[in-house]
Parts: sequence; C-alpha cells; structure tokens
Amino acid sequence: MSLLIGILTFVLVLTSLFMVLVVLMQRAKSDGGMGSALGGGSMESTFGAETSNVLSGATIKAAIAFFVVSFALYLCHIYQAKHHEAIDTALPAVMAPAARPAPQPATPAPVEPKKP
Repeated sequence: MSLLIGILTFVLVLTSLFMVLVVLMQRAKSDGGMGSALGGGSMESTFGAETSNVLSGATIKAAIAFFVVSFALYLCHIYQAKHHEAIDTALPAVMAPAARPAPQPATPAPVEPKKP
C-alpha cells in the first residue's frame, strides 16, 4: 500500500505542476500578463485561433485529474490507517528474564576477640 501511496503522490505533484503551467499560459482578458510571457503567443501559432479553447479544456481535464488523484490518495490513507490500527493495538510479546538464583544473605565474618 505504501508503494501505491508513493506513486499517487508523484502523480499528484505532476498533475499540480501541469495545471499551474496551463493556467499561467492562458491569456488574460486584457491580452497581457503572464500568458504572453510564458509562451501564449507560440500557443496561438500552434493551435490557431482555438488556443483559448485548447488551454481551457486542458485546465478542466487537469483539475478533474487533480481531484480524482487527491480523492484516491485520501482513500489509500484511510485504508492504511484502519489496517495498521489493528496491528498497533496488539500488546507486544515480552519474554520473561531467565530465572537467577536468589542472592544468599551475607553472613558477617566472625569477629576475633581483641588481645589485651
């Protein structure tokens, strides 16, 4: 499941970058702004007069892909959280330490009488 989450995260990042670039390439209503700086003029020569329709369609498709991948990633995280919960709540098995002999009480050393 972690592999699927990693792949979906990578696809989400790529979709996000594509959507940002497509939005920035669109021309503003006043024919200025970032669209002309990022190649809006070259898009017109490539797609003709239909440039705004092509970029608008690409934006809509990228937004749909973004939401679908985000929702799939959300569902994967929920699935992973529910299945790890059962494993994490189990008590760990603890091994009892080896039995050691009980310590013997210390016997005091015999005291020798003092010589006068």
